Amino acid sequence: CPFCFHLSSPFHLPHSSHSKFKQSLHLLTAIMATPIKVAVTQAEPVYLDLASSIKKAIGLIAEAAGNGAKLIAFSECWLPGYPAWIWARSVDFELQTRYIYNALPVDSEAMGLVKAAAKEHSIAVVLGFAEQSPSHSVYISQAIISPQGDLLMHRRKVKPTHMERTIFGDGTGADLNNVVEVDFGPEHGKIKVGCLACWEHTQPLLKYNSISQGETIHISMWPPIDPTTGVNHPGLWSMTAEGSQNLSQTYAIESTAYVLHCTSVCTQKGIEVLQTQKGLACFQPGGGHSCVIGPDGRRLTEPLGDGSPATEGIVYADLDLTKVVATRGFIDIVGHYSRPDLLWLGVDREPKKNVIESRPKPQEKEDREEVV
Repeated sequence: CPFCFHLSSPFHLPHSSHSKFKQSLHLLTAIMATPIKVAVTQAEPVYLDLASSIKKAIGLIAEAAGNGAKLIAFSECWLPGYPAWIWARSVDFELQTRYIYNALPVDSEAMGLVKAAAKEHSIAVVLGFAEQSPSHSVYISQAIISPQGDLLMHRRKVKPTHMERTIFGDGTGADLNNVVEVDFGPEHGKIKVGCLACWEHTQPLLKYNSISQGETIHISMWPPIDPTTGVNHPGLWSMTAEGSQNLSQTYAIESTAYVLHCTSVCTQKGIEVLQTQKGLACFQPGGGHSCVIGPDGRRLTEPLGDGSPATEGIVYADLDLTKVVATRGFIDIVGHYSRPDLLWLGVDREPKKNVIESRPKPQEKEDREEVV
């Protein structure tokens, strides 16, 4: 037995305990060595129509599960679609109001339908959506739903990017909890899954906080993204298809986790709804560049169909989780490849409320009663 040297006298385990230990180790190894199939959507929502988008999402969930996937990922604000008009004009009262009405409340019948679909098909769902709060503010939000249909995590994008701030509010300290353990049953066991949205992948401290939570699978959510048009491209290269994939690949290298790079599609119909013909985003049909990235940063999947970014579908990949462990033998930036005695990250996970009730301390209350 390869463990006999380590378990020899004076630290010898009883034979029964030794056998149980070996059995547990073999079971863990078998679970890790069993590839888990994941699905990454590259699809167009029904823009500004929550009910129809929910129906389409449920169809994609069923399709992915039918093809053997145990987890499906959706893109940033897939419900009810990314508001790309913000990159064409700074104010659009009509579309913004319509957007708020079609944003998804977390505690709602619509969210219940997504949870029910996850449970029915025994598949984990990582959902990107625009969240409507009780006061009608909207947030760029993410949810992880278990194969049992439970909402394991809900978070908001900590800081919306540039023009996104004309519509969306900020997250809080509670949204730094962006990794959860998902139970995939006896075949795959429990796996840590996390997510960030779009340009959150440019923020070193936010990424380090995410990586420190030990995720094995990371979902990198993006809106429809257009390819660069060359060195004279009017926008930022980091906002193009090539730039965003570069950020996701960098995250994979830094985290040594599998990254599901998920983008959505905007067809001519979507362009007409969003009125983005003259904007920096969604000005032409396309946007779809979904892929799966390995824990060493390499792209593992090919583009859908003929490679056209307007192609809708689902990207599939089988993830060998032992490769995560192997890669972390070289790079573990929150473990052996770190120097917390020199550099460390401080985190405040407490949400800050708008209204805080001030109650008198017991002694103050007694003093007031005596005065009366």
